[in-house]
Amino acid sequence: MTQDFAARPQLPDPATAPELFDGLLTRRVMAYLVDLVIMSCIVLALGLIGTLLGFFTFGLAWVSLIFVVPAAIVLYYAATLGSPRRATVGMQMMDIVLTPTRGQPLDGWMATLHALVFWITIWICWPVTLLFALFTPRRQMIHDFIMGTLMVRRSPMMRHWRRMRMSEQDAYSGGE
Repeated sequence: MTQDFAARPQLPDPATAPELFDGLLTRRVMAYLVDLVIMSCIVLALGLIGTLLGFFTFGLAWVSLIFVVPAAIVLYYAATLGSPRRATVGMQMMDIVLTPTRGQPLDGWMATLHALVFWITIWICWPVTLLFALFTPRRQMIHDFIMGTLMVRRSPMMRHWRRMRMSEQDAYSGGE
């Protein structure tokens, strides 16, 4: 355990802050469905553009779609999860946010890696990934554990961290 880890506030506990995890799995599934619709629109638009350009480039644009489509999806995650909001469009609609648990910042690279690990774990065995979240107290999925992230509800989280900061300040001022 490093000194930075010891200085960080503890992760929220579902027993003491249940509002952070209220309906979280349902919200995650709904956010995923919204994001799938958005990504499908992106893929459809790229497919149409690639199809049209393929006729003018003697099929070269068709071949490039193999790389362009996955890159667009990865960029969607990097731009949304790596933003200051730390949420995709679907997550924002469902009032959830991705929070790092290991003290590292959640930047575009971490968001991209998080998305890649998510897609790999879903591709390998999606039922296990979803069932895993049912048996963890903070409703974390396998990719959350691997990446050191936590998904919580955004609006209650803001209130929770304010309370934690105030209690820490009270503890520091009481000790002087």
